[in-house]
Amino acid sequence: MNSFGTLFRLTSWGESHGPAIGGVIDGCPAGLTLDEAAIAAQLARRRTGQGALTSARREADALLFRSGLFEGRTTGTPIAFEVANEDAKSEHYEALRDLYRPSHADFTYEAKYGLRDHRGGGRASARETVARVVAGTIAEQLLREQFGVEIVAWVSSVANISSSVDADSVTRAEVDRSAVRCPDLAAAAAMEAEIVAARSEGDTVGGTISCVARGVPAGWGEPVFGKLEAELARAMLSLPACKGFESGSGFDGARMRGSAHNDPFVRDGDRIATTTNHAGGIQGGISNGAPVIFRAAFKPVATHFQPQQTVTRDGQATTFAATGRHDPCVLPRAVPMVEAMAALTLLDAALLQRARTGR
Repeated sequence: MNSFGTLFRLTSWGESHGPAIGGVIDGCPAGLTLDEAAIAAQLARRRTGQGALTSARREADALLFRSGLFEGRTTGTPIAFEVANEDAKSEHYEALRDLYRPSHADFTYEAKYGLRDHRGGGRASARETVARVVAGTIAEQLLREQFGVEIVAWVSSVANISSSVDADSVTRAEVDRSAVRCPDLAAAAAMEAEIVAARSEGDTVGGTISCVARGVPAGWGEPVFGKLEAELARAMLSLPACKGFESGSGFDGARMRGSAHNDPFVRDGDRIATTTNHAGGIQGGISNGAPVIFRAAFKPVATHFQPQQTVTRDGQATTFAATGRHDPCVLPRAVPMVEAMAALTLLDAALLQRARTGR
């Protein structure tokens, strides 16, 4: 299962410490003038080496297209691309060859395949998300130009620190005003302090990312097994370290009464709209024309630098302390990953609906 999507389909390949990371996009319409600057900008937001809040690994992430483009425009044929791995330090992982790191994919990959790439986590590494961000940014361009959809994600909480953000108006520029990518600057300062404190103690923290897609028309989503929020949940939970998903009011809605939770319909000019948006823009698994809003929860990064108890491959108890370069919190770099997976999901839903209706 290394492919995602139906009509707009990404197949990703590569490992953290292999020669390169890349992907193949099938189903991209012909004639799109590719915005390579936008792709580079999103890759830069995802990249390590952004300061005290991220891993010190430094990758240029120079994107090389191998097929599917001619004179800067998509040809309708598969788009193949790759990004070289230039700063992998595999020697940092040699001591991990014969032991299982707690809460990593070491044990489970070996249980599934009978062997594993111990260098940087191999395929389970967040390095794999380079391909998602490239494809997701192309999907986002198509959504913006052909459907008028805008996607913005931001860090909404770190540990116990929450923010207050207006999903109807927040912009990507506001998100990027802080290193932690939270547009609530007071909360952002507290979040950054929490991450730095955890790092100084050799520890890590988690939190949540919120995302809004504005301009999504009514009618996207494929009930019953391809409901829009189900596809968004599948997309988000496929990201490394993502452990939870909720749309609209989410779990808070479970504590409300239906009389308070329902979103009343009104006529707004020439369209039907709702006065509230507890549903998060999705009803019955289909978009209703309101902004699509969801949140994804990310666990604390599994690699911390305090001593941990584990076992070796032959079952012998041991203690180890991690070394190398790792994020103390995945959230700042996960923002463009969430945006990318949201774009891939929404574009696929858009193309499926266009195939049905011609619009």
